[in-house]
Amino acid sequence: MQNNSNNSRRKFLQQIGATSLLAAANPLSSLAASSKAEERMLTYDRKISSNDKIRIGVIGYGVQGHFDLTTALKVPGVELAGICDLYTGRIENAKETFGKELFTTRNYHDLLDRKDIDAVFICTTDIWHARITLDALAKGKHVYCEKPMVYKISEGYPVMEAAKKSGKVLQVGSQRVSSIGYAKAKELVAAGEIGKLNMVNAVYDRQSSIGAWEYTIPKDASALTTNWDKFIEATEKMAFDAKKFFWWRAYKEFGTGVAGDLFIHLLSGTHFMTNSKGPESIFSTGQFSYWKDGRNLPDVMSGVLQYPETKEHAAFLMTLQVNFISGTGGQEIIRLIGSEGVIEVNGNNITLKHSLMPEAPGFGGYDSLFTFSKAMQDEMQKEYDAKWTAEQRKRKTKADILFKAPTGYSDHLDHITNFFDSIRTGKPVVEDAAFGFRAAAPALSCNESFLSKKIVHWDPEQMKLKPIK
Repeated sequence: MQNNSNNSRRKFLQQIGATSLLAAANPLSSLAASSKAEERMLTYDRKISSNDKIRIGVIGYGVQGHFDLTTALKVPGVELAGICDLYTGRIENAKETFGKELFTTRNYHDLLDRKDIDAVFICTTDIWHARITLDALAKGKHVYCEKPMVYKISEGYPVMEAAKKSGKVLQVGSQRVSSIGYAKAKELVAAGEIGKLNMVNAVYDRQSSIGAWEYTIPKDASALTTNWDKFIEATEKMAFDAKKFFWWRAYKEFGTGVAGDLFIHLLSGTHFMTNSKGPESIFSTGQFSYWKDGRNLPDVMSGVLQYPETKEHAAFLMTLQVNFISGTGGQEIIRLIGSEGVIEVNGNNITLKHSLMPEAPGFGGYDSLFTFSKAMQDEMQKEYDAKWTAEQRKRKTKADILFKAPTGYSDHLDHITNFFDSIRTGKPVVEDAAFGFRAAAPALSCNESFLSKKIVHWDPEQMKLKPIK
């Protein structure tokens, strides 16, 4: 590595998006990022041999399928072997992009049967995630499954078991757990920089019709062009509805709404940063505020989750929020609040502001002291002055910390790179089936709470629901 030129190293960092460099007044600021950069360099600043090549198939070539494939092909040694989608227009799009010789199909089993495919990306509607994952593992394929890993909690157990027995890599696609910014926040929480954690406020707002999943519907949409009969195999029979096919996230028959799409990012990121296994109680409520377009899952939703004290972290309360018509214009922010400061995670950047209590207890000012008799005030003031020095009464100060990811950094690229690293080296993935399930279950429970108007009780250690009271 010492012989590589500076230009080569800079080019590598631009391509892989491996590290970040920051402005901070604290020695903790650069250690994790630097070590991660070196790890990426050692892994990829070399030629890829034929044995290192990984051929992939994509199942579900919609918005996320496009994003995942584009990112996957940036990783050295990764090749596209086939694409499956139910809509004929996306099959045409695939051939226009990658050539007419590309293998395409509308039946994912055809893709799984191919011997030249090592791994698959599952980017379908939520209701299909578990069954395709099980079929792919049974066929000996490595699996990258978009979040949420499962459509309902009962599906999590067979998926975890199958992943364990298969010996194949299964990674869930919540890319924030691979973020260098989140890694820095995790490091700072563990170092006690915000004192004792007691609350997490997590917000993921949007303000656009596309943000509300009102995606453009093609003019040729029909039961035939979308293979509607196949699409509804996983649910009850119903007449063709183009909105339900292309806006599926808004319908509980096919998707998991804002909870499975956006709450889960907030949950998986928080679990990663705090080393948490999950909450023990979940309550959620929501409303149909603006996008009254036939959806049956809300466009404004909030949740309150109680996390128990564990050996990894103190007990904390988590609030979740998604607003699809937010006057902010949209934001994704997680605030980790402790007794001595707050870490604000904004994308891949973080800021840490300290607020330290003085050693001496409060006395005077906005206090009841002034309501006492003058004699009592004077007596108590003398006692306080004798017990506490001026220095002990001062609020302590500590420098703020700023961690900024470099321009062009992609946690999505890092997450997918981690998936391929695991296939090549056998090292554990950053988001395996158990981690993915521990994020999915509370998100799905938010929907259950919203629909039942009851608190959902969850055992984060055993990963099991408790009876709803």
